[in-house]
Amino acid sequence: MNFIRRHQKLLGQIARDAALINAAVLVAWYFRYELLITPQPGEFFYQQYVNYVPYAVILTASAIIFFRNERLYQPARGRKFLDEVYHIANGTTSAILLIMALTFFAQPLVFSRAVYVYTALGMVILLSLARLIERMIRARLRARGIGVERVLIVGAGEVGRALMRSIVAQPDLGYYVVGFVDDDAERGNTDIGRFTALGGTANLARLLNELAVSEVIIALPWNVREKIIAIRDRCLARGMPVRIVPDLFQLSLSAVAIDDVGGIPLVTAREIRIGAVDSLIKRAIDLVGATLALIALAIPMLAVAMLIRLDSPGPIIFSNERVGRGGKRFIQFKFRSMRQGAEEEIANLQELNEASGPLFKIKNDPRHTRLGRIIRRMSLDELPQFFNVLRGEMSLVGPRPPLVAEVEQYQEWHKRRLEVSPGITGLWQVSGRSELLFDEMVMLDIYYIENWSVLMDFWILLKTIPTVLLARGAY
Repeated sequence: MNFIRRHQKLLGQIARDAALINAAVLVAWYFRYELLITPQPGEFFYQQYVNYVPYAVILTASAIIFFRNERLYQPARGRKFLDEVYHIANGTTSAILLIMALTFFAQPLVFSRAVYVYTALGMVILLSLARLIERMIRARLRARGIGVERVLIVGAGEVGRALMRSIVAQPDLGYYVVGFVDDDAERGNTDIGRFTALGGTANLARLLNELAVSEVIIALPWNVREKIIAIRDRCLARGMPVRIVPDLFQLSLSAVAIDDVGGIPLVTAREIRIGAVDSLIKRAIDLVGATLALIALAIPMLAVAMLIRLDSPGPIIFSNERVGRGGKRFIQFKFRSMRQGAEEEIANLQELNEASGPLFKIKNDPRHTRLGRIIRRMSLDELPQFFNVLRGEMSLVGPRPPLVAEVEQYQEWHKRRLEVSPGITGLWQVSGRSELLFDEMVMLDIYYIENWSVLMDFWILLKTIPTVLLARGAY
C-alpha cells in the first residue's frame, strides 16, 4: 500500500512540474512575441506558439530527467527550501543548455534567445513557488497530526539523544516520537522531556501494535551490532519500516566530515566546537548588536526604569549569579519584575512549580509586581542583559544562562550546554520558551552548539521578534 502511495505521489509531482514547465514556456513566448518586451533588432519575425510546442515537449522531458538526477523527486526530510531552489536552478540550467544545443540546428525555424531566458526564470520561479506552497500546506497538516510519522526510537544513549535533539529542533521533519526503548534499566524508565520511556527492547513487539507505530529508528551504539541486526530483522519480518542511525563510533554527524577516495568513503572526526575565527566573528556581531540595541532602546529602558521606581519599592536592576561558559559564574542584570525578597520565597512555593527538571517557573507567579507581569510578558526585563553582552559574559544568541542551583542538579549530558556563552535569546526561546520541558530545552541548546553558524544566529534573532511581540510561552 505504501509502495502504491509513493508512486502516486511521484507521478503527481512529475505531472505538476510538467504543467508548470509548459506554463513557463507559454509565458516566455507571450512576453517575447505579444508584449514585445525584448528590443527588436532589425527585422522582427513573429512566431506562432505552435512552433514552440516541440521545444516545450523536449524541455519538459529533459528537465524532469535532470530534476530526477538532482534528487528532487526523492523524499528528503529536513531538506531546506533554499536547497530545493538550488537544485531546481541546476536542473533548469542543464535542461535549457541542452535545448539550446539541440535547437541550434533547427533551421529555418529560429527560436528566440529571449524565450530561453524567460523560460528559465519562469521555471525557477514557478517550481520554487509550488514547492514553497507545498511546504506550507504540509506544515499546517502536520500541525494537526496529518501526514506525521509515528516513530519509536530504539536507544536513548548519546546516539539516541542526538536523534531526539534533531527532531525537537526540526519539527518540519514530520516525526512524532511515541516513545523510546532502551535496555539500560535507568534510561529505559526515565522520560526525556516529552519523549516517553517505554522500558526495554523486550517490549518492542507489543509496543508496535499498541502505539500504532509507522516506523522504527534504531539508534544503538556500534558495539551491540548483533542486537541491532536482531531488532532490524524482527521489525522487517512484521513489515515495519526500519531506519538505522549510523553511530560512527558514537560521534554525531555534525562531528564528522565525509569524503571519498575513488568511491571509498572516508570519515574524518572533528571536534564539535565554535572555532577561534568563528568565535571572533560571533563576538564582533555581539559587540555591534549590543551597542546598537542599547542606543536604540535607551529611551524605552529609561522609561521602564522610572516606572519600576514608581511601581514598587526596591532596586530597579535585579542582579543574580548565573553560570556561563565553561562553568564560569557571573552576575546577570535584569529589570526587577518581582517584589523584594522574592528569591527567599522559592522554598515556600515549590509545590506550585510548573517547570520540569531543575527549573522553577510559575505561570501566574504571585511574587510579580503589577508592572513586573507586563514587562516580563513583553520580555522588557531582559534588556539590561545587553550590558552583559558588552562585558563578554553573554552573547546575543546562546543557551539560557542557568542559576548555580540548577547546574548542581544537571545530569552529565545536560552540562554540554555550558560549552558556549549563554545568550539573551536562543533556539529554545524561539521554539516554545516556557512551554518546553527542561530536557527539550537542553536538547535544543546542544543542537545549537553542534550546528552553529552565523546564518543560524541571524535566523534566531529574526524569529525572536515575532516570538517577543506575540509573547509566546513567556511568563
